[in-house]
Amino acid sequence: MAEERDPSCNPVDLVPQDACNPGSMYGVERETGNDHISETGEEETTHNESEYSNFDIVKATQYGVLERCQELVESGYDVNRRDNENVTLLHWAAINNRREIVKYYIRKGAVVDAIGGELLSTPLHWATRQGHLGMVVLLIQYGADPNIRDGEGCSCIHLAAQFGHTAIVAYLLARGANVNMRDKNGMTPLMWSAYRVTSVDPTRLLLTFGASVSTGDRLHGNTALHWAVQAKNSVAASVLINNGGACIDTPNAQGFSVYSLVMKRKTQWLDKKLLDKLQESQKLQRNILFRFFRDKKLRYWSMMLSPVLIFYIVGLIFQLNLLYLIKLALFVALYVLVYGASLLLFDDRLMTVMPMAVYLATKFWFYVTWVIYIHDSVGLWFSSMFMLTSLILWYNFVKAWRGDPGVITADQTQKYKTIMELAEQNGFDPAWFCSTCLVRRPLRSKHCAVCNRCVAKFDHHCPWVGNCIGALNLRYFVGYLLMLSVMCAFTLKGCMEYWLVNCGVSFPHVGLWTGLGMAGTCEPWVVWVASNAMLHVGWVTTLLACQIYQIVYLAMTTNERMNCYRYRHFQTGKKGEIKSPFNRGMWSNLVDLLNVSCLGLVQPSQKDWRVMFTVEQATAQEPVKAADRTDEEQPLVAGASSGGDGPVEEAFGFV
Repeated sequence: MAEERDPSCNPVDLVPQDACNPGSMYGVERETGNDHISETGEEETTHNESEYSNFDIVKATQYGVLERCQELVESGYDVNRRDNENVTLLHWAAINNRREIVKYYIRKGAVVDAIGGELLSTPLHWATRQGHLGMVVLLIQYGADPNIRDGEGCSCIHLAAQFGHTAIVAYLLARGANVNMRDKNGMTPLMWSAYRVTSVDPTRLLLTFGASVSTGDRLHGNTALHWAVQAKNSVAASVLINNGGACIDTPNAQGFSVYSLVMKRKTQWLDKKLLDKLQESQKLQRNILFRFFRDKKLRYWSMMLSPVLIFYIVGLIFQLNLLYLIKLALFVALYVLVYGASLLLFDDRLMTVMPMAVYLATKFWFYVTWVIYIHDSVGLWFSSMFMLTSLILWYNFVKAWRGDPGVITADQTQKYKTIMELAEQNGFDPAWFCSTCLVRRPLRSKHCAVCNRCVAKFDHHCPWVGNCIGALNLRYFVGYLLMLSVMCAFTLKGCMEYWLVNCGVSFPHVGLWTGLGMAGTCEPWVVWVASNAMLHVGWVTTLLACQIYQIVYLAMTTNERMNCYRYRHFQTGKKGEIKSPFNRGMWSNLVDLLNVSCLGLVQPSQKDWRVMFTVEQATAQEPVKAADRTDEEQPLVAGASSGGDGPVEEAFGFV
């Protein structure tokens, strides 16, 4: 199996000289020093008249000298005449992205789907191989057929997938191309992408469009995952398994499963986490007991409930009337027990589940402690204030946890329309389009890798509330932090009142350490609860202060503050100087956060960040809301001044 050959279009044949770089034997001899990009995205070359007056029509086409091409055609040159390599003028114009020349030749009768070159390709094939999205759009608008197969049996969507041209793949699919279209050997676009492209796209994009992960090619019976393993493409393999749910046990025509192939090469290329996941999947099918302990619901609730039990056991050990050395041994035993249970019952969701589980467990025991220990020591009024604070905290927590953070949504028709509009207006930029959600990305938005969705005015993903924090729930998150710190302070004050009434501990009189020793001897559980309250007061208050500083003083989100040097709209032009264009002043920023108005004296901004695409639009005095805007009125791209989200770690804006 390791010696299997590529079913078609081997690495050499796949990039033929007649559809490759301008420096190939077919003579696209560019002088790049004179090249520049026009406003339409077309490459133009400037020449004086003496330079191009002797150009033949092929060379003039390659260099983009429209005047010389017009002169020769008007003199009687047939635009469908082929050179000695059986290549038409339209092929040369397409491969060099000479759009005005293409328009001229087609007006003069050039055959749009002319077959030529060694691979019997059309001009659309050539443009697709080179990744010229604008040229692909133009040729299709003039009637070019993207479903024509070249001499290797590949249509345009296969070529776009092979060369990793995600924007072209998206455009062809939006125009109705079959995402599971097969070439002459049964290879689908997903198979080609998994085999040839080492970035997440277009593999991830094809999965978003519903590409099949179970289909095998006709020659070898390989699925897309087989091809990713054959190529040792760990990125594609990870995307197929984690995003596409590809099966590792499907055999190919030779009877080899993906798992068997991986095990032969596991030390060479595969990410350890992915390898562990593959091995776990294999065990799940063989061991009934293993399947029981790997049940996702069982593991989720084990992670959610374990902090409640651990909190109680730790407090119980503190309360035991035993030697400190024995207590230490019990803590070590508890650690070993928890560690062993974690290997059996916890999974890779631990870092996203555990923070909220710890928070809820801590609050639960705060309530229990208040009712059993503290209530009688503080009186009804103080307990009422504690409960009122808790109710407000719960309100903000639920809003931050279950509320919409500002998710950018669109139905399938809108997504396809967006793709075609962006492609036709040169708007396919990583800052403007998300290949996972298939939506136009507004200014200040970001794709959350945890929630797998784009969020307007993205601040961060908060594991303490299990949700993204964005445009619509940021104020509830700040309210949650504020009331949590107040509740912890109430709990700490209640514990001190308990010690004073029941243990006779007065810290101003006996000092901190003596008082803590007396309190620990009197009631260790309350000391344990108080220490947790103190810890939470510290980090929650610090986080709250950071949030207020960013929002009110800097007018930035957490994401923007961490990545401000990547976003052009924060750069003032002075070296090292960063400034938010969204800053309306500290008072107005605070009003915007609270989203409150009072008799016209204060008025929050009514911006809907789900439809803000440019800095100019976002900073306008009276921006249009989403409800007031039609699809035709919405700008397609963020514009050069905004820069969108700037450079991103992954293609087409997935972070």
